[in-house]
Amino acid sequence: MWLIDSSVWIDYFNGLSTPQTDRLDAALGYESLCLGDIILCEVLQGFQHQADFEQARAALLMFPIYPIGGVEIALRSAEHYRFLRQRGITIRKTIDCLIATFAIVNGMALLHSDRDFDPFEQYLELEIVR
Repeated sequence: MWLIDSSVWIDYFNGLSTPQTDRLDAALGYESLCLGDIILCEVLQGFQHQADFEQARAALLMFPIYPIGGVEIALRSAEHYRFLRQRGITIRKTIDCLIATFAIVNGMALLHSDRDFDPFEQYLELEIVR
């Protein structure tokens, strides 16, 4: 199962061609893809026009949506953040820490275009879709 980060969805909906959006486009209909609830929120809150919002919402709701938070993920995420901090790495967004931890705990590969996930791959065995 691939967890698709908002960084990729946002570029995809904006029509940007990146290695990650190309990978997503090629995977649609062929791979098991999913989102987290906070990823859904991040993507949808960026739409200015109601019609675009509704079209994106309908498209995204066709994928499994998982709740990312909860006590277990919060605790593990805090542990991961502290682990990385001890190595001189500061993750800029708590949400990215939660998303990475959720993917690690659930054995999901993450498709992203956000450098905050790189330390999770390097030090915490986050699987990345290439």
